[in-house]
Amino acid sequence: MDELTVGEVAKRFGITVRTLHHYDEIGLLTASKRAASGYRLYTSEDLTRLSQIIVYRRLELPLDEIATLLDEGDVVSHLIRQRERVMARFDEMKSLIDAIDHALDKAMSNTPMTDDDMRELFGDGFDDYQAEAEQKWGETAEWKESKRRTKSYGKQEWVQIKSEGEAVEKALADAFRAGLPADSPQAMDAAEKHRLHVNRWFYDCPPAFHRNLGDMYVSDPRYVATYDESFGLPGLAAFCRDAIHANADRHGD
Repeated sequence: MDELTVGEVAKRFGITVRTLHHYDEIGLLTASKRAASGYRLYTSEDLTRLSQIIVYRRLELPLDEIATLLDEGDVVSHLIRQRERVMARFDEMKSLIDAIDHALDKAMSNTPMTDDDMRELFGDGFDDYQAEAEQKWGETAEWKESKRRTKSYGKQEWVQIKSEGEAVEKALADAFRAGLPADSPQAMDAAEKHRLHVNRWFYDCPPAFHRNLGDMYVSDPRYVATYDESFGLPGLAAFCRDAIHANADRHGD
């Protein structure tokens, strides 16, 4: 390959003439030949060294470290070292991309839920329960706190709320199905998990206020019928109310 001038090298490698002059001044890359006119001429060996410099610079190595690396080994060792550094950066970037994708997925799945979304997740009975609860507690501090907290919940939180709620209901249903009394440790422990579930996601729910929620299980015959029928366990709603009251008694509240 013919020798190249400074301008030709700059154009081929996409760098500035000023950069090449700087490399020459610090001894990082010096043209091996001179034309009769005195212009610098870069040989194929010079261009190979420049290629290595460019790779190391893209890896954000300082110029003094690059000079040391280039003076330490042959072309093969440089390529091996560069590949190792590139792969390290690749793994780092992949981890960063995965983290961004995770955050993006969370942000996209955590958009506020619409009423239709809530019905799809909790069923049409959600409207009846919501209406009854608002009618009974709409002016209370607990209701207002619940609205404040849930306003920021997205699908991810509501899916978790549903999952935890279903686990509580299953524990109560299992205790009822097993013929355990409402004041048995198993039933009261399930009621306590329900209280803590409400306390975590909606509003502060001491045992005394939890009694009010328990009474809601039997306050409307239509709700009682729907709730018992959904589990195929007649009497379950009353059992849940009794377990909640028993748990409040256990707490002395």
